[in-house]
Amino acid sequence: MPKLQPLVKILVAGLLFFAAGQPLSARSDAEGQLREDVEMLCSESFAGRSFHSGGTVLPSIMIARRFAEAGLAPLPAGRYQCFRDERGDCGRNVVGVLKGRSREMIVIGAYYDGLGRLEGRLYPGADANASGVAMMLQLAERLAAGPTLPKTLVFVAFDAHHAGCKGASAFLASLQQKPLLMLSLDTVGSSLAPVKRTVPDYLIALGGDRWKSSLDAAAAPLGITMYYDYYGSRTFTDMFYRNSGDQKPFLDAGIPSVMFTSGITFHTNRTADTPATLNYPLLRRRTQVVAAWLRKLSWK
Repeated sequence: MPKLQPLVKILVAGLLFFAAGQPLSARSDAEGQLREDVEMLCSESFAGRSFHSGGTVLPSIMIARRFAEAGLAPLPAGRYQCFRDERGDCGRNVVGVLKGRSREMIVIGAYYDGLGRLEGRLYPGADANASGVAMMLQLAERLAAGPTLPKTLVFVAFDAHHAGCKGASAFLASLQQKPLLMLSLDTVGSSLAPVKRTVPDYLIALGGDRWKSSLDAAAAPLGITMYYDYYGSRTFTDMFYRNSGDQKPFLDAGIPSVMFTSGITFHTNRTADTPATLNYPLLRRRTQVVAAWLRKLSWK
């Protein structure tokens, strides 16, 4: 019998696991669920989630199943939106729709691909961006469990972030209706690089200036301080908000966008970006802030 390649072995094992219908997590508490989602996305089985190596197949199955369990509807064409980049590599976004009372749409996105293995070393990508995916999954569950909102929320796990945000561009190009707003959840799980050392519980919302009042109101009860630029630097604010990230294609199309982040740390995009470096109690409260704000925003 020919020897299976490592990626094929991973795919076979993973597909058998998912097909068996085993629960993805036995945890019911929010903080524990965030931790388990991050740990699963960073596991050896997912091999760093590299887009170009096909390493996003298993993570996409996990995310699709979580969307389904939360009660989110698929697109008419299915749960996955497939696309190819200029190299011919195939990627797929994962989409879950929380239908509101109107067709007015807010897009909530987080990229799920990572750097994979480079020179034999695994890059787990815990903060960048398993943390954003974990927040998105919990937002979907929280909001789907509540009353029907006026606006439709579309949750998208973007593939090919590390290939020029091709997944975000492909998703935007497929839309027949212009969203009211796009939220990008990008590296949101750390507390290692606070804007101010005296304020450890914080969240950065680039592009959130116009909603400052409602964001501050959502954050205050949870003890979170909001910031609306990147560490006080206009240059870095423009670089991260205007010129990089999955919100860029939306901004280029004239769609208002907010990028939520906790900032780059000395672990970002390194082998040291492991689940153990994240602050899960703070990630839980950050998720609650975004959920509360989204609820309020949907009624406006």
